[in-house]
Amino acid sequence: MALRPEPTAPFHSVQHALRILEVVAKHSSGVSDIMLARETRLPAHQLADLLRMLRREGYVEQIADGAYVGGNALTLLGSAAPDRGHAVQDKLQQSLITLRDSVGAAVYLSRYVDGEIKITQYADGPRTPKVNEWVDFRSAAHAMALGKCLLTQLDHDSRRDHLARHKTVRLTSRTTTNEKVLFRKLDSQPATVPVLDLQEYAVGTVCAAVPISAGRSVGCLALSLPLAHAHRLRQAADTLNREAAPMLLSLSI
Repeated sequence: MALRPEPTAPFHSVQHALRILEVVAKHSSGVSDIMLARETRLPAHQLADLLRMLRREGYVEQIADGAYVGGNALTLLGSAAPDRGHAVQDKLQQSLITLRDSVGAAVYLSRYVDGEIKITQYADGPRTPKVNEWVDFRSAAHAMALGKCLLTQLDHDSRRDHLARHKTVRLTSRTTTNEKVLFRKLDSQPATVPVLDLQEYAVGTVCAAVPISAGRSVGCLALSLPLAHAHRLRQAADTLNREAAPMLLSLSI
């Protein structure tokens, strides 16, 4: 499977965050924000935003003199312990629950594994129900924000291979079934803009998704809302885009 080399905004944020963590790790007794700015060469406002995110997520802590040291999350996720995989899953699940409550929508993490869509984790609730899987998600990439987001990250041949195995059948009156039209939409989708599904998979449901890919792993973060809340979709999608960086960071450490 080949990928389209198109970095996203979360990717750039994570690259900068990892650089900050490298500097913090190098100065085990603590490092000031002035030294961090000097060594990372990040603008002050960007550094401040990333440090807030890293503190919130538990990757760094501030000690008495205001210097930064590594936090509990960095120690746990950065270790080679046998239970590291479970620690990453727990961290991601907690982030999903927080995001669910923040956007007021069911949220999902998914990956493209061995040529198939796989939802690896999700967070829903009584007021934020997940999508009713009335058609197997693996067969509906062309109609779902989540699926289209994964397809945008594949090259042309990999997409063709996927659609040769999963035909673009009509699920609602809004579903795109013409492969040429679908490919045109995928090619024109900006990497930094959330992918939308406006009742293409299921009548009464709207969705948004953003890519979160670590290395050669294709993934995305998505949300779904009932049609009655469609007026909130754009704002929720923007929040989703902003919160993709912490998820990607957990996968990258």
